[in-house]
Amino acid sequence: MRTRIIGVAVLASVLAICLFGVPLAVAARQFAMQHHRGHLVETASDVAISVAGDVYDEEAINLDDVRGLGDDDDARAAVFDEDGERLAGSVDGGTSDVVAGALDGYVRAGTEGDVLVAAVPVTHADEVIGAVAVTSPRSAVLGEVAVVWAGMAALAAVAMTIAWLVGRRQADRLASPLEDLEDSARRLGDGDFSVRSRRGGIEEIDSVGIALDTTAARLDDLLARERAFSADASHQLRTPLAGLRLRLEAALEQPDRDLRPAIAASLADADRLEAIIDELLALARAGQAGRAGPIDLGALVAELAPGWGARLALDSRDLDVRVDPDAPVPCASAAAVRQVLAVLVDNAATHGSGTVTLAVREASGAVALDVSDEGPGLLETGNRFIRRGDRRDGHGIGLALARRLAEAEQGRLELTRSSPPVFTLFLPAAADVRPPMREQCAATPSDPG
Repeated sequence: MRTRIIGVAVLASVLAICLFGVPLAVAARQFAMQHHRGHLVETASDVAISVAGDVYDEEAINLDDVRGLGDDDDARAAVFDEDGERLAGSVDGGTSDVVAGALDGYVRAGTEGDVLVAAVPVTHADEVIGAVAVTSPRSAVLGEVAVVWAGMAALAAVAMTIAWLVGRRQADRLASPLEDLEDSARRLGDGDFSVRSRRGGIEEIDSVGIALDTTAARLDDLLARERAFSADASHQLRTPLAGLRLRLEAALEQPDRDLRPAIAASLADADRLEAIIDELLALARAGQAGRAGPIDLGALVAELAPGWGARLALDSRDLDVRVDPDAPVPCASAAAVRQVLAVLVDNAATHGSGTVTLAVREASGAVALDVSDEGPGLLETGNRFIRRGDRRDGHGIGLALARRLAEAEQGRLELTRSSPPVFTLFLPAAADVRPPMREQCAATPSDPG
């Protein structure tokens, strides 16, 4: 690319020099010839005036003392009578034609071979009594033209050098940002998402660099989200596995006791684990935000409440479900909302106490889902999503996952009250969502299953 840009710049300068320099050089040569012939005519006129009296009186003519001939060392002059006979001096080359024209009363100038010649009539009382011819070698004029041409060639060389320097500078200016983009693209392909391209001052190339930087930032953010999602999901799965293991180990330590409660609790944990795996797989297939659409929260809660109630009943606790019929229809992924609610109810069942309440209500045009219990609440310092109770099973990781899922649905998960704890999931109403979810949410409420 650099070579091509420099080559184009030099070629453009050569074409410009040829298009303008060659005609200018020819014009300079013609101008020099014309100027020198005009000078010879002036010299011949001066000689004719000086010798007019001597020609009329038929006296001897001495051209050495004639004014004008001494100004040009290369010029030679000759005087002719009215019959064309040479009276004095000598000239180079044939001058018969121009002398004949001068004897007819005309001023003549031209080129005879390698000689420039000019002839003017010698007059007395308006009568032509002779002629004066002046000659000069054309080589003298060509020497002057050669000097002019040498100057023009030097200027052309300077112009080509400047064009080469400008082309090289422009080539560096264009190629350097592209080379940086190539290096950034290669690093991005190797997994380095921290690459940032330098700005070269060229709008088109800078726009490509901005797009590449934006892509790198998005990929970096996406990869970080995927890693965090995987880590949170693994911890979320580890919680029911740990509970299942603890119950089975406790049952093994007391083989004489009735194993039915332990088996029932273990089956509930296994069902919950299977449900979590299914939800995570569904979210992974459709993306973290899942496929958004209108959700019938009443039907969704009614579907999930029996399972949650059965789990709470094992600990002699109740589930209270309250659904406001006037609440607007939310637009979100049913799988994501189901997973968030599962995390919140599991959090209340594992770390809370008393009745777990799930309420669906309107909140300033949005939809709010409150999950609360009668436990001691959360710590005032440190992580807001860590309870005062037992944290040995990694509690808090599931809440982080739930919060990330809520944000992916254009909603948010907040701790609206510390004690007794109330977690609230805010979801946008179907009429208030931003593109590209708006077209998906224009349909009727989807089946929560």
